[in-house]
Amino acid sequence: MSQVVLDSSIWIEYFRNSNTKISSQVDLLIDSGNIYVNELILAELVPLLKLKKQTQLIQILESIECLELNIDWKQLIDYQTLIIRNGINHVGIPDLIIAQNIIQNHATLFTLDKHFKLMSKFIKLNLY
Repeated sequence: MSQVVLDSSIWIEYFRNSNTKISSQVDLLIDSGNIYVNELILAELVPLLKLKKQTQLIQILESIECLELNIDWKQLIDYQTLIIRNGINHVGIPDLIIAQNIIQNHATLFTLDKHFKLMSKFIKLNLY
């Protein structure tokens, strides 16, 4: 099984424990030791957890192996041009960076954000 990167949308659902299907899938991935994050996903999650004084959750997230971000700005511009040309608007640069990171590492993204599924039709983005 390839590296599975859990997007912030998955972590939020998991921490809320409001979706048993998502929670079960995350638990299986945790048990397999096959979950990863990147610094951008942590930057989306950790500030909110700090405000809520959720130090234990922060420690859990920070203990997960991080895939290094190597931003290729030309490639990001190409991705964004391609998806806009195909009618996919309003995808922010952070999500394009996450997609690029997944592709660079031959990983798989576990997310609830629908625009990643749309993007995967035009760029080689593996989804869980």
